[in-house]
Amino acid sequence: MTGARHLTFEQLLKSGEDHECPGIGRDRVCVKIAAFADLPTRFGDFHIVGFWNDHDDKDHVAIIRGDPSDMADVPVRLHSECLTGDALGSLRCDCRDQLQASLRAIAAQPSGIVLYLRQEGRGIGLLNKLRAYGLQDHGLDTVEANQALGFRDDERDYAVAAHMLSLLGVRSVRLMTNNPTKVAGLEALGVRVTGRVPLVIPPNEYNRFYLETKATKSGHLIDVGGRRRLAEQMDYPIVEGMSQESISLFGDGGDEPA
Repeated sequence: MTGARHLTFEQLLKSGEDHECPGIGRDRVCVKIAAFADLPTRFGDFHIVGFWNDHDDKDHVAIIRGDPSDMADVPVRLHSECLTGDALGSLRCDCRDQLQASLRAIAAQPSGIVLYLRQEGRGIGLLNKLRAYGLQDHGLDTVEANQALGFRDDERDYAVAAHMLSLLGVRSVRLMTNNPTKVAGLEALGVRVTGRVPLVIPPNEYNRFYLETKATKSGHLIDVGGRRRLAEQMDYPIVEGMSQESISLFGDGGDEPA
């Protein structure tokens, strides 16, 4: 960690104190740099920069290798918070493996960024994600579960991420993702994406169907080999408060075995 880099981040922090803007994205979100510190990790040495925004009470962070300010083609990973995966090691998703793989990859580069975004459960929040897990335990896939609870497949918004990259002075990014929607979302907000770096994690017995659903229904660029979907339970998993429109998404009995 050099004094020159500390000076750069201190300058960013100072400029963030007085930052005002009309905001970006559908909610006109304004983001400010609020804190920074060194972050030595088991994956390598980083800086961590904390961001405040005027839209909600969620704090987001950038985990930064080197000094990417005024640089082009910066390796960047947008990682959405996942308590069950990142912290508890859940095997139902690939989130922890993707986070660790991206930190290792960026630690090996002269510079790079992981944006850790507080968008649990693809934007539906922790409690609703757990409700969606319950529906998946009764046979729904991850997309059907979100829809049954009244949400879209993916409720995330990337305005905060785009603003964070702008404040850090990044000129363009090489995005570490399997999700074309992230690329399109950033580009729509003015971020120049010069390339996509795949981040494919081998499936396990618990998340194979989840990853297959992300590929077939959400357009993620992964291939997990595929498997049959079994009709594990034909009773509809209806929960209290679910609207008739949501219940109708279950169709006339679910998928039959292929």
